Amino acid sequence: MPFKANAVRRHHIPKQRYRVRNWQEYDAALRARGSLTVWFSDEAVERWRAETRSTPGGQRTYSDLAILTALTLRAVYRLALRQTEGLVASLVQLLGLDLAVPDHSTLSRRAKTVTVPTPLATANKPVRLLVDSTGVKLCGPGDWLVEKHGMRRRRAWRKLHIGLDAATGRIVAATLTDHDVDDASQVGPLLNQIAEPLEAVIADGAYDQSGVYEAVNERHPGAAVVVPPRSTAVPSDTAQSDPTPRDRHLQAIADGGRRAWQATSGYNLRALVEALFSRYKHVIGDGLRFHTDDRQQTEIGVAVLVLNRMLDLGRPDAIRIA
Repeated sequence: MPFKANAVRRHHIPKQRYRVRNWQEYDAALRARGSLTVWFSDEAVERWRAETRSTPGGQRTYSDLAILTALTLRAVYRLALRQTEGLVASLVQLLGLDLAVPDHSTLSRRAKTVTVPTPLATANKPVRLLVDSTGVKLCGPGDWLVEKHGMRRRRAWRKLHIGLDAATGRIVAATLTDHDVDDASQVGPLLNQIAEPLEAVIADGAYDQSGVYEAVNERHPGAAVVVPPRSTAVPSDTAQSDPTPRDRHLQAIADGGRRAWQATSGYNLRALVEALFSRYKHVIGDGLRFHTDDRQQTEIGVAVLVLNRMLDLGRPDAIRIA
């Protein structure tokens, strides 16, 4: 069957074109993402060893800073734990530092309990939050083994739920759940991670549920919820006298059409979170390397810090030209 058999009768939307106005700065930032320049500040050297504690139990050798440094290098270069240990050891040796290096067993054990810093939005105005989810693979037979040996068992996977600041492009909230968890149920946990005030929450039609509106209104009263109603949606009983935000969306779509509503409501910004997922899987990968829930949560937290740090190096300032 030919590709897109009804292409002649389809409505064609021309591809938008953009021009990057700060190409020199952005080009330098892209090169900096691959730089191997590594240094340890005096503060980092002092904080490398864990502080002595007075509570019962053995003393820790390495601080959270040391563990996060190793896990960050592991995420950037997609290394196994033993190779991560070797990389950190070589860096410490090249820099001539007298620091102990956490072994692979310590990295695995501490990944369960290490505290990952919470990402923050850097804009000076209320956040327009883009919410969506994607699947990440768990360990299992790879595509080559499946094709060669005919393994019919499906690879397990989990859901990564993301909250993205539309203005800065930074990830400000993230959570990991089983693959069968409803997307809308994670809006509350994502909002609990955000301290900044919200201007709007923008999501796709899977979030068209009353619980989403209630979760946003409970935590950030006055914030808009921009979610496209389903094609079968009907107004509420109070749509005439006291319309809800969803009723207003339905009325706007009925008056001007869905495409006009997308442009005026800001829903088109949701394309940014789709671009983020593409960047995540190209930089970090499409799977999880740790095998337990608590370690996987740490792995996601470190990946968020890596992507935000790369974005801080520079991002494109583009304008539409066609």
